[in-house]
Amino acid sequence: MSNQEQTESKTKADEVYGVVAKKVNQLSGDGPQQRANRAKLRKGIGREPDEVPEIWDITLADIPEDLKSWNGIVTPAEQAIHTTLTLFALHQQGKTEAVNRSHISFGSAARRLVSPDNENEQTIKRRFDAVLTAKDFVELSRHARGLIQLMKAKDVCLDYPWFAKDLYRHQNPETKDRVMYKWGEDFWTPIKNKQDDQNGDQDSNRKNNKHVNPEEGV
Repeated sequence: MSNQEQTESKTKADEVYGVVAKKVNQLSGDGPQQRANRAKLRKGIGREPDEVPEIWDITLADIPEDLKSWNGIVTPAEQAIHTTLTLFALHQQGKTEAVNRSHISFGSAARRLVSPDNENEQTIKRRFDAVLTAKDFVELSRHARGLIQLMKAKDVCLDYPWFAKDLYRHQNPETKDRVMYKWGEDFWTPIKNKQDDQNGDQDSNRKNNKHVNPEEGV
């Protein structure tokens, strides 16, 4: 890959990050429109971006031109944005605090599912390894969804813009292995003080003032 191509790839990855950061911010909160949009996004879980036109007003709106398709084929950026937003909607469902939190990578979030006594470490590792060894993006998304459902149950947060950027880079053969290796590094870095980490989540959420309705329906 040339330096120009590497710069272009990095720029697009950053654009994906920015798009998702803006959209997650718009989708967060307790307003009726936010709740309705999250419910609509959940219809796209496990489906391809071009199969769910009813959510295009959320997933495709305000995307930079260089991230869009020119031939009707879903681009890696569009795939990453669609997957991230639908999984975010799943994770946020029924939560009173924001599930999006900066600086928690997918690998680090998966590590937070491991109990303090490490009793379930091998169980979580098997699920995490299934993500790392997925043969394609569809399989990766399916296994990631399983872990995010556990994160939802265990009140574990995730940096969704960062996740989107990683999903975009995962689709590039030149950067895929780097994404997987970084997730692995983060997973095998134990959380030193989970109580402090939980307090940090709460402080961050209060600062962002992002609350959702616990009665939000499926």
